[in-house]
Amino acid sequence: MKVLGIDPGSTTVGYGVVERAPYRSAGGGGNGVPARLVECGVLRSAARLPLQQRLAHIHDGLRELIDRHQPDVLAVENIFYAANMRTTMVLGHARGVILLAGAQAGLALAEYSPAVVKKTVVGRGGALKPQVAYMVAKLLQLRTAPEPADAADAVAVALTHVLTHGRNGSLRRL
Repeated sequence: MKVLGIDPGSTTVGYGVVERAPYRSAGGGGNGVPARLVECGVLRSAARLPLQQRLAHIHDGLRELIDRHQPDVLAVENIFYAANMRTTMVLGHARGVILLAGAQAGLALAEYSPAVVKKTVVGRGGALKPQVAYMVAKLLQLRTAPEPADAADAVAVALTHVLTHGRNGSLRRL
């Protein structure tokens, strides 16, 4: 199973592709999970661009990632509710474009709240970004945490799906 994890944003979208490793024996050793990081990074668009151009950039970038990696699942972090209503609305537009790209590819969708992602990866729902990045590196046995933080967050979303098999998120076909 290959999971494309997404940390939504309107100018920076974090992504992480994680693949479940083949079955390992009980004596496998190590602190990691039975998964490996395939690729991670961010899709960036300039904040000065009109919203519709940023959304098109996000859509095009995600379609390219989906075409290249052929994931089985699109795991997306739910929107947190910002104090600024405009910020929340713009983030909702970006998340809609992300869901559209997944639907066009026929991917299964899993959605996770930020607290569930943090709880799954770190062990507590109020964990800070550096703690999430550190645990992503430890779980995947990486030398360093993925950078920037948006990429590490997206990998954490993908890992949440691998670790929970969709139990804490709503898994459905788009």
